Amino acid sequence: MEKKVYILLSDTGSFFTKLIKLFTKKRYNHASISLDAALSDVYSFGRKKAGNPFVGGFVKEDVKQGLFTQADCAIYALSVTEFQFNQMKSFIQEIESEKESYRYNFLGLFGFIIKRPIKREKALFCSQFVASVLKGCHIIQFEQPLSLIAPCDLQELSELKLVYEGTLKAYHKGTGEVWNVPASMMPAK
Repeated sequence: MEKKVYILLSDTGSFFTKLIKLFTKKRYNHASISLDAALSDVYSFGRKKAGNPFVGGFVKEDVKQGLFTQADCAIYALSVTEFQFNQMKSFIQEIESEKESYRYNFLGLFGFIIKRPIKREKALFCSQFVASVLKGCHIIQFEQPLSLIAPCDLQELSELKLVYEGTLKAYHKGTGEVWNVPASMMPAK
């Protein structure tokens, strides 16, 4: 049975995002992965505290609050088998269970800037994490080192299908609990 997972690329407009954008010149500079169309389970590597971009690591993101309330985004669907879906879920849960031993790969960002991979044990940045999940679960094989994968590289993957682009606020409808999810993104019953 086919399942779908979602790659969320976003621009929160934060100071840190603006700095990254100066270098990349790309619209979206943050990548996350979600196991559901409603984006209720969204995972990435990023800031652990809203007010401090320098304390980072594995995060389960709440895209209905904080920096995400004003974010622009692109949401891509990726079709996977049920086995691959379960593998991805386990892969993410394993990292989540050890999240205190993981950290944000700030040094890897500098390697990205100079185009030299810097691999660090249990340290990832957002797009490196998403690529690690996809590669680690044998869904997509990347030609370049994962520490050189940027959010814009994920956009270029032929396996991904753009299903929404706009603001997260427009994707969201109502009180903050109900999402206006296009029918084409909902799983078949």
